[in-house]
Amino acid sequence: MEQPAAADNVALVTGATRGFGRAIATALCGAGATVVGAARTAAELAEVRLELGASFTAEAADAADPEKVGREFFDLFIGIGRGELLPYGSYYLTGFLNERPLARLREDLAGLGIERAERQYEPEDHAAILCEIMAGLAGGEFPAPAEAQRQIFDKHLAPWIGRFFADLAAANAADFYRRVGTLGRLFIEIETEAFALPE
Repeated sequence: MEQPAAADNVALVTGATRGFGRAIATALCGAGATVVGAARTAAELAEVRLELGASFTAEAADAADPEKVGREFFDLFIGIGRGELLPYGSYYLTGFLNERPLARLREDLAGLGIERAERQYEPEDHAAILCEIMAGLAGGEFPAPAEAQRQIFDKHLAPWIGRFFADLAAANAADFYRRVGTLGRLFIEIETEAFALPE
């Protein structure tokens, strides 16, 4: 199968201001790819952006005011009565919370020996929890067969989480989380393409 040209791709590069990360970002931009670079400081990213031009988009980890982000989180996800967004698979797939998609997810996780942590009150179909589960599967934290990653992704994330991240990026109350939404959407697109590649 012929691989797509770099110009057809968007790449996420962490540590994009130093060492291998910077070299990878430079090479991808040079090949025509759009690069989303992440690093610790805005100043370092600005330097790389000047060097690489418009095909490099940057987000710094230290650019946010923790108090402002806390208020933004409240407005987006909690609110008075309800936040602007409900980051749950059941809601995105059925319009209601705690529905059949959550029950199916719990069944599949139980089959892998993964259970809800004690004192964890959010349902397992919360976007952040699903990302943690995928990280645990990818990193070997959960002793599960290799195909479990693809099965969980295809069945429990792919049908809805890209829409959630797109909604987060467009949310009225989002500033810091607009960037999280963009990063999440791009990551899900990359994962979708990666899982579609032949093994």
